[in-house]
Amino acid sequence: MISTPRPSLSAEEAEAFAREWIAAWNSGDLERILSHYDDDFEMRSPLIAERGFSSDGCLRGKAAVRPYWAVGLAARPPLHFELIGVHVGVNAIAICYRSVGRARLVVERIQFGEDAKAICAEALYRADPDGA
Repeated sequence: MISTPRPSLSAEEAEAFAREWIAAWNSGDLERILSHYDDDFEMRSPLIAERGFSSDGCLRGKAAVRPYWAVGLAARPPLHFELIGVHVGVNAIAICYRSVGRARLVVERIQFGEDAKAICAEALYRADPDGA
């Protein structure tokens, strides 16, 4: 059976989600961060492979993602994100942000399920030319 897709977020809803998402990361509260995601969500990032969590760069489920994100939150310099912008797609958004202190610009694409929880996310990175 095919489920009815969740309607796409409005620009205002996407902006509100992105601001809360950034605030959750900046708080360092792993449970607050994970609250945005479905229990079985899929996370893709080259850092997953780089840090030895999965050779294909993909983790499935909160139980698998929790230790990966815990390592990121414990790293130095501490994580701090600055929101650059939000783009809206079909049942998905892309959050563009600067990872301050780690000299990275990031686009995080997040796809939503019917209950407005993230079901799939992918982080894409590049060096920050400003070195912030």
